[in-house]
Amino acid sequence: MSLQKLDIYFLRNIKKSSISPSPGINLITGKNGSGKSSLLEAIFILGRARSFRAKNIKQVIQFKQTELIVSGQSIQQSGQVFHLGIQFNGKGCEIRLNKENSNRSELAYSLPVLLIHPKSYLLLDGGPQVRREFLDWGVFNFQEDFLICWRKFKKVLQQRNSLLKNKQADQINVWNNELVEYGTIVSNYREQYLKKLEPFFFEICSCFLNFEQIELKYNPGWDQSESFMMSLRKDLPKDLRYGFTHSGPHRSDVGVMVDGRLAKHVVSRGQLKLLMLSLKLAQVKLINTEKNNSVCLLIDDLTAELDIDNKAKLLDYLSGLHCQVFMSTTELSNFGDLTNLDNYKKFHVEHGKIKEVI
Repeated sequence: MSLQKLDIYFLRNIKKSSISPSPGINLITGKNGSGKSSLLEAIFILGRARSFRAKNIKQVIQFKQTELIVSGQSIQQSGQVFHLGIQFNGKGCEIRLNKENSNRSELAYSLPVLLIHPKSYLLLDGGPQVRREFLDWGVFNFQEDFLICWRKFKKVLQQRNSLLKNKQADQINVWNNELVEYGTIVSNYREQYLKKLEPFFFEICSCFLNFEQIELKYNPGWDQSESFMMSLRKDLPKDLRYGFTHSGPHRSDVGVMVDGRLAKHVVSRGQLKLLMLSLKLAQVKLINTEKNNSVCLLIDDLTAELDIDNKAKLLDYLSGLHCQVFMSTTELSNFGDLTNLDNYKKFHVEHGKIKEVI
């Protein structure tokens, strides 16, 4: 998959802009505040129907405007052309796929977008919610019924938590069976996906880092020495006391272990970012390898925090990844040596206006 055309209307400081990006690497330059991140944000919105920079979409709509529109034309691996469009008016959004009404999940399948930005290191240094979202995005692209099972699990979890808050212990068992049914499916899907991801992660890590021993450790969210049902029964007094369910996939986590210890406790900040980069690139490589699709990769100002050697390694790896990449920085020289890049375009952003640099 690659975007052949992108149109942006009234998104932050971008009033109206249209570009025809390269199916390979796209290098975006411009001063701080020029609109580089807004360009990446537009692509992210087109694939995810939400912003990565604001929780409230009203903050993204250009001042004095009532709506924003992002549309694009993509070509799939099969050669099929998709027309994508999304419109936000501050009250809701309208999603169009091939000129017909669509939904967020269909949009996400049509344009898989993965973002790497300066705060992405929180994948390893932040709370478990960030890692669950990372894991679930990957599972979503491999298991068609994952989203359905996850939504059913969350609905049952809400019902169980409501009973716990109201101290209605006599009805808890009615919901335990469904919670275990859907929770086990969700957990199994996550674990299976992580096993698929591991070899790609190890391969990419070896390009950037030199650790003797590294592994991905999955915690399903309950004591692994017993069943999910047993954990729920054992936790019941505690659950009733605090009013929520302590065990389950909603508490799961993934740990990156280096030499037997949690990475964030033993590696430098620079190494932590390279581990994060390896995890994200592993997701891209896995989808590109096993699915008849490819990810649109967005990298926002990451090169500013990489040394010369790692910039060169990153560009070299991206050029062989066979997917569309959009990278931003303030100066073209920040990308390093471009002589080995074959299929790329350069764009400059100034005051919200995007121009291709020939």
